[in-house]
Amino acid sequence: MLVDSHCHLDFPDFADELPEVIARAGEAGIGIMVTISTRVRKFAQVLAIAERFDNVYCSVGTHPHNAAEELDVTAEELVELAAHPKVVAIGEAGLDYFYDKAPRDIQEKVFRTHISAARATGLPLVIHSRDADEDMERILRDEMAKGRFHFVLHCFSSGRALAEAGLDLGGYVSFSGILTFNKSQELRDIAAIIPANRLLVETDSPYLAPQPWRGKRNEPAYVAHTAKVLAECHGCGDDRACSITTENFFRLFSRVPMPSGATA
Repeated sequence: MLVDSHCHLDFPDFADELPEVIARAGEAGIGIMVTISTRVRKFAQVLAIAERFDNVYCSVGTHPHNAAEELDVTAEELVELAAHPKVVAIGEAGLDYFYDKAPRDIQEKVFRTHISAARATGLPLVIHSRDADEDMERILRDEMAKGRFHFVLHCFSSGRALAEAGLDLGGYVSFSGILTFNKSQELRDIAAIIPANRLLVETDSPYLAPQPWRGKRNEPAYVAHTAKVLAECHGCGDDRACSITTENFFRLFSRVPMPSGATA
């Protein structure tokens, strides 16, 4: 069994064929999907999808692009919303200096709020980090000193220093279809040095479809192609890559029950 640890099933790209997308994922051996929140104020839409499908779970949080819109969201509100059994993570939250759609000080404030909620709930924090390696490491080290929390650096495309800092702080690193791109050798080199017990795979769909679908709409079924390239990075078989990433998922996203009769 494989897991797509990060997708966006509430996005309009899937509106016309969501049941079919879920079915294709199942046919491809994807046993669990986590649909990720990007706006707390639209969390009800995300939760409705998780409640509709037995093998779909969700997170609650504010993407850094939307930080200025949701500066009023408190850690206490996140904790309250996260009490629902289908909510298995906080986020995605973090820093995005590539697009800078929200002021950087506001991104940091909202990110720290989400860290507080992750710490309070014990749920993993799904971290978005783009072109913000130094500030991301600074904040993570500062916040970890205040009390431990679990996290994953999702859709990793940063430098080796941030990967090593994340590992040093006990975090996990998740790879998307970017890993399969022809010009991503540097990223594959980083993936190769991530310990096997800290690896995850995801689609971040509908974005970042892996080869051979690059440029087309992504969907959870395609996560197997990223896992295959991850296996090549680690010099192991495809089955082993499936096994370790799924074991890691259930360790980190500990609220998610193992499906009946399934094995990692």
